[in-house]
Amino acid sequence: MTAPRRQPCSDQSLARNDPMYGTASAGLSWVLLELPGAWGHSAFLQSPGVIDPQLGRAIVRRVESERMRIAAIRRHGRRAEARRWRWFIADSREGSEALYCGEVSDPRDYLDLALDGGDGRLSTDPVVAVCAHGKHDQCCAVRGRSACAAIAKEYPEFTWECSHLGGDRFAATMLVLPEGLCYGRVDLADSAELVRLYLDGRLDNRFLRGRTSLPHAVQAAQYFVREAYGDDRIASLSPLKVVREEHHIRVVLRGDDGPIEVILNEEMSEPLLSQCHAKVTGQVRIFTLASIAAP
Repeated sequence: MTAPRRQPCSDQSLARNDPMYGTASAGLSWVLLELPGAWGHSAFLQSPGVIDPQLGRAIVRRVESERMRIAAIRRHGRRAEARRWRWFIADSREGSEALYCGEVSDPRDYLDLALDGGDGRLSTDPVVAVCAHGKHDQCCAVRGRSACAAIAKEYPEFTWECSHLGGDRFAATMLVLPEGLCYGRVDLADSAELVRLYLDGRLDNRFLRGRTSLPHAVQAAQYFVREAYGDDRIASLSPLKVVREEHHIRVVLRGDDGPIEVILNEEMSEPLLSQCHAKVTGQVRIFTLASIAAP
C-alpha cells in the first residue's frame, strides 16, 4: 500500500500558524553571484552544468571564511542564450547599508572578487531576491517562482530568483538588499506592494521575518512594537541594548520619544518538520511578548 503523500512544509506551517517574526537568517553582509541555469540541491556545489563544483566550493569557502553570507541568483523566466555573470555585495549593518554591483566575464573570476565591493560600483537600486530553489525544497519552487513572477512584472530591473535563504516552511521567502530585510509567505501578500513599500522606506510587519543583521530577539521585539504602535518605517526602532536575564530577554529599542523596553519570553515549539525533505522532527525557538514599556 502506498503511503499518503506528505503535506508540503509551508502548508503545514500555515496550518499551525507558525510565527515568522524573529526568524530572519543571520547575515551582516551578503555576496550574491549570478549562476544562470539549473541548480542542484546545492547551487554552488551540485550544478555542474553551470559551475564546476570544485570552483564553487572554493568560492563558498572564501566568502564564508570572511563571515559573509553567499547565495546564487538568476533572472526569472526563460534563460538567455548568452550567459552573464553579474554580482552584488551588500553591507547590511544598520547605519552602514551599501550595495555594490558588477559583472565578470567568467565564473572563475568570482574567486578573485574584492569582497568589499571595490571591483564594482555603488548601486542606487536595491536587489529583491526571491528563493526559487526547487531542488532544495519543493515549496520554494512552487511558491517562490509565482511570487518572483509577480514582482518581476513590475520591477524587472532588480528582481532575481535566488538559492536557499533558510526558513523553507515560510516559503515564499524574500531578501531585500542592502538592508537585509527578510520576508516570508510573500506569495500570500501583494508581492509587488512589498517592494513599493520598501521604495517608500516602509515595510509590511505581517510578512517580515526580520532584518538579517539583527539578533533574533531584536527582530521579535521590533515586531511587537510595530504591532502595538503601527510604526512601519524601515529605519526606526534601532536596538540600544539586549540583556538575557534569568527568565526572559530584555530588549531596549530607540523610540521617537525615548527608549522602548520590550520583555520577551523564549520558548520552544512542538516538534515539527521544518523542510519538505526533513525526516526527523525538531523544535524551533519562539519568542512571546511579556511586556512593552514606552515613554
